[in-house]
Order: sequence, then C-alpha cells, then structure tokens
Amino acid sequence: MPPFAMADLLPVIETYEHRWMRAWVGRDSRALKSLTARNFVMLIGSKPPVLLDAPSWLEAATTRYLCKSYRFGDLYARSIGSIALFAAAAEIEATMDGHDWSGRIWVTDLWRKGRVRRGWRMVERIISRTDDNPQVPAAIRSLQLWR
Repeated sequence: MPPFAMADLLPVIETYEHRWMRAWVGRDSRALKSLTARNFVMLIGSKPPVLLDAPSWLEAATTRYLCKSYRFGDLYARSIGSIALFAAAAEIEATMDGHDWSGRIWVTDLWRKGRVRRGWRMVERIISRTDDNPQVPAAIRSLQLWR
C-alpha cells in the first residue's frame, strides 16, 4: 500500500474521526463497533492511568460515558504505512454516570487500515487533559533544532 501524503491523509482520517465521534454522540453502538478494532484500547491519562478494552468502551459509550457534543481544534495526522496517527485538541460535553465530564482534552488516536475491507478502524485512543500554561508551547518550541 503506498503511503499517504500528510495532506491527503488528514481529510480521510478526519472523516473517520467525525464518524467515530458522531457515533458516540448518537449512542450508535453498531457504528462504533464497525469503526473500532477488536483489539482496541483506550488509555485515560489519569493518575494512575486507566485502560478500557473494546467491549468495555463500546458498552460505556452508549450507557454510562455519554458525549453530548464535541469540537476538534488543531488537527494533526501522520501516515506510518497501514497505520495512521491522529491527534487533536477537543472540547467535549460529556457525562459519566450523570456527572459532568465536560472540558478540553487532547486525543491521540491510532487507526489501522484493514487488508480485506480496506476501511480504517481505531486501534487505540489516548485521552489526556490539555495544559493551559501559555508558557509551555514557547518553551517546547525553543527546543526544536530545525528552527
């Protein structure tokens, strides 16, 4: 499979991301299952970090961990053969067991292109809170050797 150029890959993966998120918002377990790999893992960047496997996520996304709306900010995508990496800031309006879990998060997703069906499926999602310290981006940029 020829690698995608980043410019070509971003709209493809962004479309899959929106399908996945809309399925979560719509509590559409069938659509979520079709977009989620069997060996899917969700890593929540808490202290300590917590994992959800595919069956746990698919159940929670339609019953207990509910998303009412979302909006992606800056998007990043990278092709690594049949794997695509997607990362974005996101604003979500969500509840868990009726308690508010809304806020700004950072998602990092791995998508794998299927050999038979040729569609993309999410293999892993990592969720972490964003850092609001305005000095962080400038400090990290100062480390870049390619400037």
